Amino acid sequence: MAKYRHDLPQNSGRVFLSDGGLETTLIFHDGFDLPRFEAFTLLDSDKGMEALRAYYRRYARMARARGVGFLLETPTWRANPEWGAKVGYSEEALADINRRAVDLMLEIRFEYETTQTPMVISGAIGPRGDGYDPGTLMTPDEAEAYHVRQIGILAATEADMVTAFTLTNSPEAIGIARAARAAAMPAVISFTLETDGRLPTGQSLGEAIAAVDAATAGGPVYYMINCAHPTHFEDALETGAPWLSRLRGIRANASMLSHAQLDECTTLDAGDPVDLGHRYRRLRARLGHVNVVGGCCGTDHRHIEEIGNAYGKAA
Repeated sequence: MAKYRHDLPQNSGRVFLSDGGLETTLIFHDGFDLPRFEAFTLLDSDKGMEALRAYYRRYARMARARGVGFLLETPTWRANPEWGAKVGYSEEALADINRRAVDLMLEIRFEYETTQTPMVISGAIGPRGDGYDPGTLMTPDEAEAYHVRQIGILAATEADMVTAFTLTNSPEAIGIARAARAAAMPAVISFTLETDGRLPTGQSLGEAIAAVDAATAGGPVYYMINCAHPTHFEDALETGAPWLSRLRGIRANASMLSHAQLDECTTLDAGDPVDLGHRYRRLRARLGHVNVVGGCCGTDHRHIEEIGNAYGKAA
């Protein structure tokens, strides 16, 4: 069972900065060939490990310079059974890669953590299917059975929590929350939204959060939005809506394009880092309790610098 050394973001109230778009940075800036966004495979080569260390160190320094916390998300978004099998990883190899991903985060935490910049380690979990298209929905029971192994492996490491990113539907989120509860592992649920501010299934964010909370007795420690630009969801964040208190984190895309448009792009749309920082500043004014902020697809150190300036002192 995990040894929880660190207070989680929803308890401390402290701002926690996170990283940017790991996979898009590795592909478009660092030149790695990751057709399925399988960043976890870099843990198996010296060149890959060097790139991952450089990536996380850059953001850890950024958080420390601003006197805010840092959330270390493991590069394991694709390290689940079906995606792992697509790139030739057995269940045993995936188990090992998840453990070693946490070891890397421990290494970064040891190097950069200070009393002003606590570093929480989160095991990143991805959806069984595509991050943009819900496809054939699993039942909550099927989702629990699918995700329980990866969550159990992460729970047995020194990770402090798990975060399920880019979820397209509430049944899978329910299954993940149940699997995490069975492993006694704090879990965060992060939904992706379309340009209309709704999940790809058409469900509203408020409805999805309510459904997961109702089915799990409020199991997730908090919720997030990721892989959507603020222009897609700003209007969906109804001021005063009770479910908003459950939303603690935002990791936005750099691009204003829809998921369908991004799927067709052959070049990276990095958007406007300064504009993104301004939008985060406005979100902070509206949602002062949101204290976990970072980026998703297309974002890099330029975007996170602007987001960091919106949520912490400048370096």
